[in-house]
Amino acid sequence: MAERTDRPVTAKELAAQLGLSEASVSLALNNRPGVSTATRKRVLEAAAASGFDFSRKAISSQTRGTICFAIFQKSGAVVADTPFFSTLTNSISLACKKASYDSVIRYLYEDEKLEDQIYTLNTAHFAGIILLATEMDLNSVRPFSVIQAPLVLLDSYFETLPYDCVLINNIQGAFMATDYLITRRRAQAGYLRSAYPINNFDERADGFYKAIRKHGMSASRSIVHRLTPSQEGAYEDMKQLIAAGEPLASCYFADNDIIAVGAARAMKEAGYRIPEEIAVIGFDDLPLCEVFDPPLTTVSVPIAVMGETAVHRLVDQIETGPLHPLKIEVGTVLKKRRSV
Repeated sequence: MAERTDRPVTAKELAAQLGLSEASVSLALNNRPGVSTATRKRVLEAAAASGFDFSRKAISSQTRGTICFAIFQKSGAVVADTPFFSTLTNSISLACKKASYDSVIRYLYEDEKLEDQIYTLNTAHFAGIILLATEMDLNSVRPFSVIQAPLVLLDSYFETLPYDCVLINNIQGAFMATDYLITRRRAQAGYLRSAYPINNFDERADGFYKAIRKHGMSASRSIVHRLTPSQEGAYEDMKQLIAAGEPLASCYFADNDIIAVGAARAMKEAGYRIPEEIAVIGFDDLPLCEVFDPPLTTVSVPIAVMGETAVHRLVDQIETGPLHPLKIEVGTVLKKRRSV
């Protein structure tokens, strides 16, 4: 323990002295949640012994701690530098700022030792963590049970895990889109399905087949093409299917806009007119939908609302303690453009 001096010790010096982050020392000195009782006691005792001036704030009172947005990447085929995830990141950052929290982004990778990455998160003493679980399965989420900070899962849901989950109502969106296709075209819808499985796409499949059954159609009669979930990959896959003479449907629901645009581009190059001969609906309402020719009908997702909701729920946990876990599904809207 350092001896007292005539000059009051600073929060930064306390952090270095105790081997803690400046954020943790700030939380303890300002009596904010986000650090353990033992750590708070240790910081306060060291501050008193070192002559800390308790009449001043350690760090601006506008900062209550740091929230980490942890992005899990598996293949990189879904979670990437796209407008969807940049909008999500921005909404989380702004919501944290409004709630007087700093925010940081951390990337987690499946091909690296997950336990070590989780240990690093745990020892960073974040006030709370939002975990983007788009590409995660039950086995990859379970190890996060050792995290001591409050945790909210974003963009996925697992029935057996006790976490708040904020996600898209995928079933509703896919059902609404497929129902619209069938009603407009008076024909059985086909499915441009991702060849890469994630929970979101599985739920969209449920919504697609629910609409098929609603119209008295047999699910087995729907034409399904499994395509790479990237614009170029979907384009190349669809191009090969057309060249091979695979039968095509007169209308398609796609798992997302990227698949829809890639496949539609291949159809147009093969001479098919959209929507006169083949209609296409996407999902997400990315900016590319409006610049595609013709503009793409799609399911619009309130991406910013998802990020804001995750932050609000996490802050409630940080400031009031553990809460009963909730599954929060954000509803979607059909954006009707000229591809149907």
